[in-house]
Amino acid sequence: MPEKDLKTAHDGVGHRARLRQRLADGGGEALHDHELVEYLLALAIPRRDTKPLAKALLREFGGIGGLLTADWQAIGRIPGMGDTSIAAIKIVQAAMLRTLRNEVAEKPVLASWQALLDYLRADMAFLSVERVRVLHLNGRNMLIRDEHMGDGSIDQAAIYTREVIRRAIDLGSAALILVHNHPSGSPEPSRQDIEITRQIAEAGKRLNIAVHDHIIIGTQGHTSLRAKGLL
Repeated sequence: MPEKDLKTAHDGVGHRARLRQRLADGGGEALHDHELVEYLLALAIPRRDTKPLAKALLREFGGIGGLLTADWQAIGRIPGMGDTSIAAIKIVQAAMLRTLRNEVAEKPVLASWQALLDYLRADMAFLSVERVRVLHLNGRNMLIRDEHMGDGSIDQAAIYTREVIRRAIDLGSAALILVHNHPSGSPEPSRQDIEITRQIAEAGKRLNIAVHDHIIIGTQGHTSLRAKGLL
């Protein structure tokens, strides 16, 4: 190996050792965002300087949240990202979401509201498309099913009242929580959001199926239609 390459490899090993020591001593807070991604990528592609690639990924996706929720194909379009390095990023996302989801699933949802919001924000806030899902709850308000209803704006994403209610009947749901995200970042409800929420709530009421809330998620926060008096 040429002397320059030897020095580069040696410097890279030393740099990663320093990152590892800072992580061991101070936890994740001791590292900048690009250093977290850099070290993760180094585990997947150990013979390369991953700092420029980490910074490029964060620029492209607007931060760690956007990177973790980006789809496989979008990440793969970044030069230098192959299947192994993409898998490293997606496995972190999967582990994070599973941890957050387990916290929601183990307790009555209404008694662990912040855990639910944390899970939904991690999963949906940075999506580039609008996604609609319905959380089905039993009589004790425990989560029995988290269903993806479709992508697109809420009046385009196949969230038809009859389908939501039919599915609730099939699952024996006692209550529902409607959820969707706004890729614009603002969680403020549209007129269509409010109207379809009221339609589903009215249809559910006839069958003794409660609609506890409709939560809108965005990078700027979340909105509860019930908290705003719109449900």
